Order: sequence, then structure tokens, then C-alpha cells
Amino acid sequence: MILRENRPVDELDRQIINVLQGGFPVCEHPFAAAAEQFNIDAISLITHIETLLEQGLLTRFGPLFNLEKLGGVYSLAAMKVPADVFENTAAVVNSFPEVAHNYERDHEFNMWFVLAADSGERLEQVIDEIEKSTGIHVYNMPRVREYFVELKFHV
Repeated sequence: MILRENRPVDELDRQIINVLQGGFPVCEHPFAAAAEQFNIDAISLITHIETLLEQGLLTRFGPLFNLEKLGGVYSLAAMKVPADVFENTAAVVNSFPEVAHNYERDHEFNMWFVLAADSGERLEQVIDEIEKSTGIHVYNMPRVREYFVELKFHV
């Protein structure tokens, strides 16, 4: 879960955010199992999570997969996008289902995104399609070495 804005949250929402960052039950009824930790039912937990997403307090709720262990590939990419075409370029980039995250940065390389594809060939194809559609070069930066940094935000 990613907390997007620093808005007041109630104690139950705070507990949900803090606890579920550490994992989610893998079982037949995961929301019911998770809800037990908060003394609520599964529907209430789902409602709280949906509300946090709708309010923009969370930007994402879902699993993270090791794509390479599943046979896929991923890479970090960056672009130098002129300000006057930034929104249109972002719309083109975001139109590809292989784009996992896309962030604007205050830097010469002002658009950064993660590409995840089922093959290296598809990843290169997406990069080529983005470049042809936008006229802007995509800097592909595949991982050379992996580091695991577990980051949790206590709210």
C-alpha cells in the first residue's frame, strides 16, 4: 500500500494501513482472515480499503510479484519530456498495460516509469512503440543487481 497524501485517518484505517503493509493472508478467504485482526468483518475491511483508495490516501492496494521468477522481465525507464507535451506523453506511456508506475520528477529526466513484460522482446517492442508514438527517446535501464530493501510507512 502506498500512502499518497498526509490527511487525517481514523484509528482503524491507521491500523489497516500499518498491519497490511506487512503481508496479507494467502488462504481461501483472505479478506475475512485479515479482518479478524481488526475485529471487523470482510465487507467492512474491503469498504475501508476502497474508501482509502477513493480518497487518494492510498494509491495502490495489491500484491507485488517477482516477475522474473514468473518468466517475465522488467526495467526502469526514463524520458526527457518537454513541459508542453508532458501530459500527452504521460497518457501515451500510461496507455500500455506493461507500464506499472509512472512518476514526474523535477529533473532533466522528468518522466520515470517501470516496464513489466512477459519477455525481453515485448519490453523492447513497448519501448519502440512509446518512442514512435511520442517522438521522444526512452532510456532503458534494466536492473544489473538486485537489492532488497523492505520499506514500510508507519502512519
